[in-house]
Amino acid sequence: MVGDGWRPAGTSLRAAQEDAGVPPGVWKGRGLAAVGLAAGDVVTERQAELLLGEGRHPDADRIERALLAEGKTPAQARRATVLGRPIEHNQSPETEDAKERTAWLGMDLVFRAPPTVHIAWALMDDETRLVLELCQDIARDKTLAWLEDAVAEIRWKSGGKNRARVRDGLIVAVFRHYESRATDSRPLLHDHAVVSIRARRPDGTWGNQTADALMKHIVAADALYTLLFMEEVSARLGWAWEPREVTPGRRPVMEIDGIDQRLIGWQSTRRQQITDALPLLTAKYEDRQGHPPGERAAYALACQAADQTRSPKRTELRSLSELRDAWRESAARAYGADVVARLAERARAAAAAIWARVRPVVDVALAAAETIAVVYVMRGAFAHRHLLAEARRHLSYALRGRPHQRGLDEQIVQTAIDAYTRPVGRGRMMTADLRALYPHDTEDQAVLRALTRKRSATPYERARLAAAVLTARVHAARRADRLNSRTRPHTVAVPTSLKSRLGRRAGRDLEPTTDVAAVELTSRTLEAAAAEMAEMAARLQAGVQERAAGRRLAPKSAAAPPPSAQQPVQPAPGRTTPTGGVA
Repeated sequence: MVGDGWRPAGTSLRAAQEDAGVPPGVWKGRGLAAVGLAAGDVVTERQAELLLGEGRHPDADRIERALLAEGKTPAQARRATVLGRPIEHNQSPETEDAKERTAWLGMDLVFRAPPTVHIAWALMDDETRLVLELCQDIARDKTLAWLEDAVAEIRWKSGGKNRARVRDGLIVAVFRHYESRATDSRPLLHDHAVVSIRARRPDGTWGNQTADALMKHIVAADALYTLLFMEEVSARLGWAWEPREVTPGRRPVMEIDGIDQRLIGWQSTRRQQITDALPLLTAKYEDRQGHPPGERAAYALACQAADQTRSPKRTELRSLSELRDAWRESAARAYGADVVARLAERARAAAAAIWARVRPVVDVALAAAETIAVVYVMRGAFAHRHLLAEARRHLSYALRGRPHQRGLDEQIVQTAIDAYTRPVGRGRMMTADLRALYPHDTEDQAVLRALTRKRSATPYERARLAAAVLTARVHAARRADRLNSRTRPHTVAVPTSLKSRLGRRAGRDLEPTTDVAAVELTSRTLEAAAAEMAEMAARLQAGVQERAAGRRLAPKSAAAPPPSAQQPVQPAPGRTTPTGGVA
């Protein structure tokens, strides 16, 4: 509640927050009305103590006084302020394994933008700083709203076998921090959203949320927050975004284009500390286990390195204005004052170049094919939430900050499920249906299997290769249909605000493309697609030559028949009668 600063004994919470340079926490969520609070109210120390520390009503003191005045006993008055089961139940001798159970009253969700956002927020003018903080507020609140509308569940009865959507919504306390835990303070604009586990059931009684529901959808929530934040920044500041590969072979990160990449190293000193500590931990693991760490073990080692290199909280209290002055001086001293002064100018110029070459159009069919390929290679068996997270990442890559239609991510997921998946097991898991992906092309199935089993590449590299092969296959099928003059309708979703920018082109049959797929195609994928195109062209050319030879050998008629005796008009060679297609 006071950031990374110290709170001296006897100092009020508000005074400690002012000294530490962090704003007071605020309440968020639709569930606030049930406890007499409103969104935007300041989180007081006593309210946090009661709700997040004891699982009681945030205004429990007033309620207790009123009940005692009515003649209730202290125990009755206290029990009336408890939301759900008292935390004392966990220490009751009647509770099974009482000594091993600890009351769980909240979950901390951290909303943090990409590194270039922290650089722009720390080094640019105050107006830009306030706009970026507003974008953070909007993206965070919309993501929390999605969590409480589509994800949050509450349980009751033995083992939580009964589950339903929370009645009112979530109760969240949001605290904003400005800097990282690096030894030398670095800018890190991020919010801690502490979600209370207490919520109301459909019948109005209080209980605990199912923590696993929120945990399982964390990645999808992260992708939604990034997508919404990018759209807000692009709409308000006119900047554009580009994918940046942080670790070779891993998923790229969307960053503001035009920000000097050297400043990312200046800002991410905490990451460098973890990177420097990893080799020693990895070597110890190999000596102990006899083999290099896998994906899960590598993640565990990275967490261990983060814990070992975590520095203690600073004791020097500095306001945000003092921090920003120090950050600007440090960046100018390291890379020159010109680099710091021209950040906004270069970001606008880079955005103009991106909007000149990137079409902000999303092809739902291609997006579904790419989504299913990536998720299938990365996971094998997957659920709806995995497809949703990847669909939102696809929108981030394709639109680069332009707005998307509401529900477009779900539309991509539903298209992928309907066209390319089959159920697995008895649960809600599914996997890719290769027969649906390649109904007749056994050779293409062999190509996809070879790509997915290329063990020398990282899972994400194999996923991108498979997605590129599949999207090339869809493009080839569409080109073949156009050559044969057969209509093949496919859904193209364009944001309403962008339709006017397309102008007269909106009436033509435009084939949307995905820029990132083109950027990430490897030489092997290009060769496979080129071979397929060459084979198709050879077949078409052979057909044209065969028909031309047939026309030369056919006998010529002596005279044309009268109009009334003419035969029905036949399609031209190489063309078929237009028929309906399947989207």
